[in-house]
Amino acid sequence: MEFEYDLENPLPTSDTLFFIETDHMPSKSFLEETDLRVSVRRETISLVLYFSQNFDHFLSYLAINYLDRFLSTQCILEGKPWILRLLAISCVSLALKMRKTVFSVTDIQNDEGFIFDSQTIERMELLILGALKWRMHSISPFSFFHFFISLFKFKDQPSRQALKDRATEIILKAQNDIKLLEFKPSIISASALLYAAHELFPLQFGSFRNAICSCSYVNKNNLLNCYNLMQVTAMDGYESVLDMGSSSCTPVNVLDLQCSSSSSSTVVADHGQ
Repeated sequence: MEFEYDLENPLPTSDTLFFIETDHMPSKSFLEETDLRVSVRRETISLVLYFSQNFDHFLSYLAINYLDRFLSTQCILEGKPWILRLLAISCVSLALKMRKTVFSVTDIQNDEGFIFDSQTIERMELLILGALKWRMHSISPFSFFHFFISLFKFKDQPSRQALKDRATEIILKAQNDIKLLEFKPSIISASALLYAAHELFPLQFGSFRNAICSCSYVNKNNLLNCYNLMQVTAMDGYESVLDMGSSSCTPVNVLDLQCSSSSSSTVVADHGQ
C-alpha cells in the first residue's frame, strides 16, 4: 500500500465518491431479511466487536463493513460456529492490515475458544478479498463528512468537530441495524449529520437541512427514510447538550417539513439510492 488508509479519505485519487460508492455496498439480496441471516450477522458482529475490543471504533466499523459485504455474496453455513469465528477474526485482521496496525493473530484471538493458525486465517482472508473484489478501501459514511460539513459553512473549528463527533457516534451505533444497509454511505452520512445538527445547533438547523436537501447528489426520499430509521438509534442513551424541550418539532418532523415539499428545492438527482 502506498498510503495509510483513512475512512474519511479512502482513495488516493480525485474520483468522485458519489459515483462509485455503490461498489462498496452489500448486494441487494442481502437485505432480504430472514431469521437465519439476521442471527448469523448479529452473532458474527458480536465476535468482531470482541476481537477488536482493544482497538478503536473505526477499526470495528471497517471490519463489519467487510463482513457485511462478504456475507452478501456467500451462502450462510449453519451448525459450524467455528466458521463464523474464523470469519470475524479474518475481517478484523484485514482491517488491521488496512489501518497499518501492528498486531499478531494471537493477540486478536485472546487465547480463547478455537485458536486458528496464521495460514488458516490467511486462507480465509483471501476468500474475503476475492468476494470483495479486492476493494478494501471501503467508501463509508465517514468519507462524505468533509463534503457535507462544508455545506454548513461553520466559522469555527470546535463547532465542526462537535458536529462530526456526534454524527460519528450515531453512525457507529446504527451500524448494527441491517435495515440501514439499504442506503448508500452518502445518505447515511447526510442523515447522521442532520440529526446531530438538530441536537447541537437547532437555530441553524433550517439552513443545514436546506443545504443538504438541495444537494444534487441527495435523493430526498431516501434521506428522509434513512433519517427516520436512524432516529431511535441516535437518541438511545444520549442527552443533548442543549435544552430541546421548547421545540415542538421532532427531528423527523423538521426534516419532513422540508424534504416532503417539492416546491422549495427541485434540483435533486436520483443517483440510485
